[in-house]
Amino acid sequence: MNTTTPATDEPIASVVVVDYGLGNLRSVTRGLERAGAAVAITDDPDAFADADGVVLPGVGAFREGVENAAPIREDLLAVAERDQPLFGICLGMQMLLTASEEGETDGEAAVEGLDLVPGTNVRFDEGQKVPHMGWNELSVEREHPLVAGVEGEYAYFVHSYYARPDDGDATVATTDYGRAFPSVVASEDGTVFGTQFHPEKSGETGLQILRNFVNLCAQR
Repeated sequence: MNTTTPATDEPIASVVVVDYGLGNLRSVTRGLERAGAAVAITDDPDAFADADGVVLPGVGAFREGVENAAPIREDLLAVAERDQPLFGICLGMQMLLTASEEGETDGEAAVEGLDLVPGTNVRFDEGQKVPHMGWNELSVEREHPLVAGVEGEYAYFVHSYYARPDDGDATVATTDYGRAFPSVVASEDGTVFGTQFHPEKSGETGLQILRNFVNLCAQR
């Protein structure tokens, strides 16, 4: 296990960043350290259980993400079962859902996400340029500790697919890109959540999101 040194003298929570071969691990780690966490980058399930919270980052395709994470799938589900905060970022958020149109490849079996936020990831199909890349505004749709203090702020996106949860209440915040899409989602009990944008690339807005997450972890 590779444990990093927290940026603060007294971190308020311990967080694991899951290393499954995909993701902007170092940038996410630095952001979490700035937010007050002691961070470990690891794929060790024992470390998941010991942490106050777990982050599932991700950059790339849904199928590759699900297949890479297959050896620790049950361990990630166990995080949710223990009511530990589980935070998916970009592809990591999409993996929280049940399925993705991106996984529907001719001649290949469909792949299943973690199904912690029931729904499907779908491709932008209304004439929007893909990928959706750059800064865009967050519109908070309902209260959740993760989005405290970020209404109307801007975050950085890079994606071609977006979440379509089965339950509209799973949408915490939306962003407009030719259509309103969920940019923050959460499970029914609120302990599993994700952002389609990259908080680690989103300046002060992203740092506020990460602080909110670390504070959630500290309350366990």
